[in-house]
Amino acid sequence: MERLQTVLGDITKQSVDAIVNAANCSLLGGGGVDGAIHRAAGPELLAECRMLHGCETGKAKITKGYRLKAKYIIHMVGPIYSGTPEDAVQLADCYRSSLELAKTYDIHSIAFPAISTGVYGYPLDAATQIAVDTVTDWLQNHADYDMKVIFCCFDARTAQAYQTKME
Repeated sequence: MERLQTVLGDITKQSVDAIVNAANCSLLGGGGVDGAIHRAAGPELLAECRMLHGCETGKAKITKGYRLKAKYIIHMVGPIYSGTPEDAVQLADCYRSSLELAKTYDIHSIAFPAISTGVYGYPLDAATQIAVDTVTDWLQNHADYDMKVIFCCFDARTAQAYQTKME
């Protein structure tokens, strides 16, 4: 089994145990991936997210998947790009905390969007390098845990950025 792969497509349609939502700190929906996930999952997601009382940057929380194929949604808050070294630390924390939470819930397949590369302004090249390096390290450190990770890309440019880093 390929443990790490890139897919071009809609994250809300992925057949995985969990999808990752690049959420804002309120967890109450927004634009981009966050809005698409909330629309696809249905109004029950918003009701459950209200009970989570938000989330800090670099951290993750989990909800049911509701109307999605995925059983779970892992919501995490990526950094708003500022050009400081802390951005990279927080972005790596997003991937690590999502994977650790997935393991806690016995999740064995997960799809990530390109975290922080949309309205949060993180440069695609730098963000994909952090994503691939962090996930690869996590998979190596948890070689005994059966986990498939998909980088689900909305467009060909993003998919190519991931593919280049994975070669």
